[in-house]
Amino acid sequence: MSEVYNKTYFVTGGGTGGHIYPALAIADALENSKVYYVGSKRNMEFELATKKGYKFLHVSVSGMPRKLNPKFFIWGIKLVKAIIRSVRYIKKYKPDAVFATGGYVSAPMIFACRITKTPYIMHDCDAMPGLVTRRLCKRAKYVTLAFEKAKKFIPNKHAVVTGNPIREEFETLSREQAGTNLGIDSRKLTLCIMGGSQGAKSINNTAIELLKEFSQELNLQVIFQTGKKNYEEVIENIRKIYPAFEQDKNLIIKPYFMDMISVLKSSDIVVSRAGSLSLSEICASGAAPILVPYPHAAANHQRINAKYLLEMGACVYIEDKDLDPNKLREEIVSMVENPVKINYLKQNSSHLAKFDAAKRIVELIQSL
Repeated sequence: MSEVYNKTYFVTGGGTGGHIYPALAIADALENSKVYYVGSKRNMEFELATKKGYKFLHVSVSGMPRKLNPKFFIWGIKLVKAIIRSVRYIKKYKPDAVFATGGYVSAPMIFACRITKTPYIMHDCDAMPGLVTRRLCKRAKYVTLAFEKAKKFIPNKHAVVTGNPIREEFETLSREQAGTNLGIDSRKLTLCIMGGSQGAKSINNTAIELLKEFSQELNLQVIFQTGKKNYEEVIENIRKIYPAFEQDKNLIIKPYFMDMISVLKSSDIVVSRAGSLSLSEICASGAAPILVPYPHAAANHQRINAKYLLEMGACVYIEDKDLDPNKLREEIVSMVENPVKINYLKQNSSHLAKFDAAKRIVELIQSL
């Protein structure tokens, strides 16, 4: 007997985890509904959405070139084709509404919504909303935001601050179960070093110098996500400094963790870039963040995100240009030797977590 669904929805957003995971969190929360994920098969949203069982609707789209040259016109032609394909998807599957998390992947579907008069809601993760959100949100039924300060950039009177939608397991998964999932000791002080799904060279290069010291001298469990494109280079450089690292039971080094929930819920200290979704998930995990904003992020949004947490007493802040082994060692040692500092940062970061964001956004979607 086939399952009967009350409503049909599209969710769209991709390219980076900051666009994909909020979309998936909403897809998961749209119960008793038929949900299609719209994105590019060349990006990581294809693997993540299909693994969860969502029917994937492919659009071929890329980021807009910043200069007026032949590449710009080629991009424009591809965008028009992606919009036409998105219109066809709407006419075929007839979604009741579309939820878009911004970024270039969601743009064709938003244009298609305007053409077909399909209601859509947009979500933006950052304190400084992205270009697609700022330019295309005017006709959105609602715009949901992670930060109060983002509202002033949104030309839509139905802007609502909800926080970032995060996966339910951040609230329900225990530290003990998270440790079991990873095969580590949940009672031991654990450090996570990550630069997002794409990696971060400055964080990676600094961590390489310190892994042996953190593991052997400070006796920390270290979970190190290198990013897929940097993994081989990182492993080669670690081997030069610490040849026996593969036998070190305190170290877990991978290009990318599919189960980031278990990683973050197992961690006491997290060294990270300052993408908004990463910050929401770190706060939901109740970890103590050391944030190194990516200095070339669009509209300087990572610095703005990180400084918000700093104002709240919820992180240690390091500029990318100031990051080196001595600086990171100093910050980690000060935490290890002063558990009160870790607990202070943990409490303040956990107070910023918004576990009801997905529920609130789904209520808005269903109200359409």
